Amino acid sequence: MHPPETYTKLGLLAGLLASAIWGGMYVVSKVVLEVIPPFTLLSFRLVLGTLALGLWLAWRRKLPKLDRSQWLGFLGVGVLGYAVSLGLQFLGTRLSNASNAAVVTSATPAFVYLFAAILLHEKFSRRRLLALVLSTFGVIAVIDPGRAALLPELWRGNLILVLAAITWALYSVLARKATQELGALSFTFVALIGGLLASVPLAFWEFSQNQPMSMNASIFAGVLYLGLISTALAAWLWNLAFERLEAGLASLTSLLNPW
Repeated sequence: MHPPETYTKLGLLAGLLASAIWGGMYVVSKVVLEVIPPFTLLSFRLVLGTLALGLWLAWRRKLPKLDRSQWLGFLGVGVLGYAVSLGLQFLGTRLSNASNAAVVTSATPAFVYLFAAILLHEKFSRRRLLALVLSTFGVIAVIDPGRAALLPELWRGNLILVLAAITWALYSVLARKATQELGALSFTFVALIGGLLASVPLAFWEFSQNQPMSMNASIFAGVLYLGLISTALAAWLWNLAFERLEAGLASLTSLLNPW
């Protein structure tokens, strides 16, 4: 039985909005990362996102009530998505550049298709696979891969960006399963907590290895954007798309991401 048309359209809209928000994230991240090291910035981002969603759920009296196994499972998915993958994304962007990050992002749906077939047993029609190929080539044409820098000194950053794309694809497929049980908003809140638990120790270590940060109004605004818009709002929208759509279809919305 197929979901109602409106239900599907809202899922597509949610995924497209999340991708549109993330499309500008690489530039903001690159600027902020000149001042704040990757895992410290990630922790700031997750603190703001967790607080925003937690306050919203508390106000609506819908804070999730989970047993021990559920907490461990959902927190684990959060560690993968919001500590491992986003940490790799920030680190890769810092060691490479925003153009490379955008190009690598276009490969994410292919990884989602692979993981969805293995973990969710999703079957994809020729039409959907053709849509994946054509849309990926379309995105590559728009973003102009000639802007990507394959310089030898950037190979570490580029490799880390590929790992970020793979782990984000795996997180997204696991989120598809989790949102069927918990719902997108509550799952996003719990997943962000998982990411936060993993990122804070790394941030403390990282902070001890770096010089004091020189904050100004622009950097502070960038942190707020990354925490409230790119994390709280966009993460919920992304998970909402995967709640309402099959993983393969939802992943295609990420192709709006590169700018």
